[in-house]
Amino acid sequence: MDSRTATFRDLHATGCFVMPNPWDAGTARVLEQLGFPALATTSAGAAWSLGLADNHISLEQSLSHLEAVAAAVAVPVNADFQDGFAVEPEHVRANVARAVTTGIAGLSIEDASGDPDEPLLALDLCVERILAARQAIDESGTGVLLTGRSEGFVVGRSDIDDTIRRLQAYAEAGVDCLYAPRLSTVEQVAAVVAAVAPKPVNLLINSPFTTVTEAAALGVRRISVGGTLARTAWTGFLAAARELADSGTATRFTGLDDVDAMFGARRGKGLPTSAPGPRRR
Repeated sequence: MDSRTATFRDLHATGCFVMPNPWDAGTARVLEQLGFPALATTSAGAAWSLGLADNHISLEQSLSHLEAVAAAVAVPVNADFQDGFAVEPEHVRANVARAVTTGIAGLSIEDASGDPDEPLLALDLCVERILAARQAIDESGTGVLLTGRSEGFVVGRSDIDDTIRRLQAYAEAGVDCLYAPRLSTVEQVAAVVAAVAPKPVNLLINSPFTTVTEAAALGVRRISVGGTLARTAWTGFLAAARELADSGTATRFTGLDDVDAMFGARRGKGLPTSAPGPRRR
């Protein structure tokens, strides 16, 4: 087990940490400079940077992306590995075996099917997929941390009881961390934390329904933001580009951050002195 993987596992032992989601090497480096102790990739942000919709990148594109982000920083990187880029367990196992060689410290496997009529894979199959991912990691000897994701609240099946049932099954199958994206109330978060305890829970904060301090008090161990930072950046870019195209004005081209300085263009310069320290509670 390398040092970043060991560090990542230690972060899950106590407290609560924020693991934001860069979408390329540059944003990863800046988030590391801001003091975050770990980072996570975002399938949506990675896809948009390639001119694709979310869930449309290939396995090879994903592996290249993981390598690039992991190589750009010294902190642990968790991989949004979507559905393992396969349905059948043996293929999930093979793909996970490749992913753990990219330098990542963790990865997640989700249970969405992509079928609007049956948006979640059958639970028995999902458990077999988790077992296959677990076997691939164990055989690799890397110690990469495995997260099991249940996508019910993402695909329109907002049933907290079914979500908890799935997460508990994934916990029993050997995942190290549990994650149900798009929970939207503190009651839902508290129910998930209690149901899978003592295993750690990842919480997605992609709207202002809670804060890091409140989530930590609920027992959340890890917080990510998914594609929301990327979407925030795209919103600013689109607003400025649309103004330039529609009216020929550039009112948004003021008060901009010195991005070049963040990458060491000027010795002694860097991020503003108001930049916060590590996100750990």
